[in-house]
Amino acid sequence: MDISIVIVNYNVKHFLEQCLHSVEKALRNVQGEVFVVDNNSVDGSAQLITEKFPNVTFIQNNENVGFSRANNQAIRQAKGKYVLLLNPDTVVEEDTFEKVLSFMDAHPDAGGLGVKMIDGKGGFLPESKRGLPTPWVAFYKMFGLSRLFPKSRKFGKYHLSFLDKDEVHEIDVLAGAFMLLRKSALDKIGLLDESFFMYGEDIDLSYRIQKGGYKNYYYPETTIIHYKGESTKKGSLNYVKVFYNAMIIFARKHFSGSKAGVFAFLIHMAIYFRALLSASKRVLQKLYIPLIDALLIFAGFWLITPSWEQIRFHQPDYYPPEFMQFVVPVYSLFFLFGILFSGGYKKPVSIYKLGRGILWGLISLLLVYSLVDEQYRFSRALILLGTAWAGIILIAYRLMSHWLKLSDFRLHAQGTRKIAIVGHSEEARRVQQIIEETRIQSQLTGFIALDSSDKGTNYMGELSQLEEIIRINRIDEIVFCAENISSAEIIKAMLDLSRLDIDYKIAPPESASIIGSNSIHTAGDLYVVNLNAISKSGNKRKKRLFDLLAALLILCLGPVLIWFTTKKGNFIQNIFRVITGKKSWIGYIPGVAAESKLPTIKEGVLNPGDRFPGLQLDKEKSVRLNRLYAKDYKVLSDIEILLKGWRNLDR
Repeated sequence: MDISIVIVNYNVKHFLEQCLHSVEKALRNVQGEVFVVDNNSVDGSAQLITEKFPNVTFIQNNENVGFSRANNQAIRQAKGKYVLLLNPDTVVEEDTFEKVLSFMDAHPDAGGLGVKMIDGKGGFLPESKRGLPTPWVAFYKMFGLSRLFPKSRKFGKYHLSFLDKDEVHEIDVLAGAFMLLRKSALDKIGLLDESFFMYGEDIDLSYRIQKGGYKNYYYPETTIIHYKGESTKKGSLNYVKVFYNAMIIFARKHFSGSKAGVFAFLIHMAIYFRALLSASKRVLQKLYIPLIDALLIFAGFWLITPSWEQIRFHQPDYYPPEFMQFVVPVYSLFFLFGILFSGGYKKPVSIYKLGRGILWGLISLLLVYSLVDEQYRFSRALILLGTAWAGIILIAYRLMSHWLKLSDFRLHAQGTRKIAIVGHSEEARRVQQIIEETRIQSQLTGFIALDSSDKGTNYMGELSQLEEIIRINRIDEIVFCAENISSAEIIKAMLDLSRLDIDYKIAPPESASIIGSNSIHTAGDLYVVNLNAISKSGNKRKKRLFDLLAALLILCLGPVLIWFTTKKGNFIQNIFRVITGKKSWIGYIPGVAAESKLPTIKEGVLNPGDRFPGLQLDKEKSVRLNRLYAKDYKVLSDIEILLKGWRNLDR
């Protein structure tokens, strides 16, 4: 057998599904086996594997045993000449395995191999190639020198940023997201060190490969997508502590006593330094916009007051210096707190909430103004003028910042995304339906054909014209149908267009999820439709409890309600049928539930159609209403249907 692929999963079911689809395609011309080791996930990963990927060797742990131990469980069973440790949040090209195996066969000195990785927007991930984190290399990285001087052979050793990312290089450290290992090398040097629970095990294994007489290679002739790159986690203080403590374990294991001591000292200093930076950054992120607002409001009063003094009193400096020194800052605080409590500082920015906050600030200020001693009342006119200034300037600079695409000032309008779908007609329309049912704020601009033979209604052009289509139609997001387009073509398109500010997502075949990542600073973005929501045990309990409580309430109100019913016998029977569990107050619209392939529930007295009195229900509408009810079950929906359809309780 050529290759054994090991994937450790922990609560990333939808990413895992997409990864396994890409792995299946890449194994078509390669003899291989796939292991998935699940570390006690609670998101339905086990059900996904058993139902959709029966050929996968599934190892299910009853606890989270960590990355190293989970990988070792599968490696011990592996029969392949090579072992690939692969993260579940990756997508490989169709010829990835063929290429990397061919390279390893041609280089018998290679013990391990890593590939070129890109994030969800097509940007190169620097952790694709790394140097050994010696004390000085770690020092340059932790204190930012590697970022300041990326092309320096001295300071840029951590990510080997001075090496061309498009050429093959011998490197020190392989990335754990895609780590191809020669099985005979593992037999010689040993498996992953299980003292590393998470992070650092890839560095340790890479170092032991070199000490065992082998080489590690960076191979950019194939590219993979890695959604949760290292850069997505490093802002977390917990990540800093866990990662750098792993570095201490590595240092104590491989460096001499004094060298290890220096390394540990530097690590601890770096943890405190990064913790201080992280805390300072969080405070600054929360305060810098209110501080800008305060300065702009103050500047407005500073500009308006002299003019008002001339117009109203015909003399400069009519108001005492304390007015600008103390009173105006207090006025500013009223506006800032008004904006804060209105939600004006939440993201994305809402002009409505900002304006409402300024109005609340004005009302509060005028109320306090009317209560204070007369000697502290300076001018209501100035307050009104200052309010007008605050409204104009704060809204204007947010609009300007949004236009300049500053991330902290993106408006709510940004939520309405212009989306284009790449794929054949049938699959593209299936994906369109998923997007519609996820209820995200989006506008489908149209479809993009794979070639000239597949153009149909609402098609804007072909894949070869993708950049032109994006620019002309101002597309925000491209969704690729993985059923129709290869991973290699998707990755090529992302690489070609990585300079554009465009987001990408991939819709796996026969899946109700669409996966992508809009930023290297976020773990990933997911559009999910859960068609079995009503079948969850928790929802079943909620629905049964609602039925019982509603039945008791209707029973108590029965002497009144019965006079509004036509079939009084049915009304009484329905109450007791619901109490005994033979019926539910709310069920599917009859006649189409079976065709919709929805989870089985009890027959209902009422149905989702009663939510819309007077609506003419044809077959298509009935199927859609049943599907929406099943996938997004809420007790509130049952309450609404019951309140709107109570006259039909005798049905």
